[in-house]
Amino acid sequence: MKTLPVEKIHVYFVPGLAASPRIFEHIVLPPDQFEVHHLDWFLPPSGADLAEYARIMSERVTHDAPVLIGVSFGGMLIQEMARFLNPRKLIVISSIKCRDEMPRRLWIARYTRLHRLLPTGAVQNLESLTRFAFGDAVRKRLKLYERYLGIRDKEYLDWALEVIVHWDRETPEPGLIHIHGDQDAVFPISHLGPYLCVEGGTHTMIIHRYKWFNERLPAIILEEAGSI
Repeated sequence: MKTLPVEKIHVYFVPGLAASPRIFEHIVLPPDQFEVHHLDWFLPPSGADLAEYARIMSERVTHDAPVLIGVSFGGMLIQEMARFLNPRKLIVISSIKCRDEMPRRLWIARYTRLHRLLPTGAVQNLESLTRFAFGDAVRKRLKLYERYLGIRDKEYLDWALEVIVHWDRETPEPGLIHIHGDQDAVFPISHLGPYLCVEGGTHTMIIHRYKWFNERLPAIILEEAGSI
């Protein structure tokens, strides 16, 4: 008697602001249970808001009931993608779940338009962009960000910063799982609602703490209980 093949769970990963899927290069899920897919950032159509961008990105998800995993800005995006898909599970990492979790820096930018003064068109000014988006604490890791950057286009960066500071989600997506490091300098835990804590985890823990994720992500994905 033939054994029927087990239907795999399709897992789609979305990187953070301007990052390439290379940030997931060390994340390994059991291949007999999961099939992994990576989504790349693309230039937004003229006049597109985050919802429209999410709709277009959702068209690149070609499987039913996918698991969506987003890091940082990618975590914000997958929550908007959920409107157009029927995800099995949403997992955000080093991100926020609603506008109330935004750090003070982003609220100031929203009302002062400070982010519009950033020299996003100049690659040599990557440090200025990094300091705004990630804070002073990550300046020493600038070379690391250069390695993992996927898109440096001024149009994309201007658009991304604009939609981030004006993100207006009022409540978290139901059933969402939030994984966050207690040493995250970008989205400090003091602003967050419930989350699954990674002790010592920073904003780049998807890269530096990949063993934690490799050991726990399969169970988190398969867990059918409520959100954390």
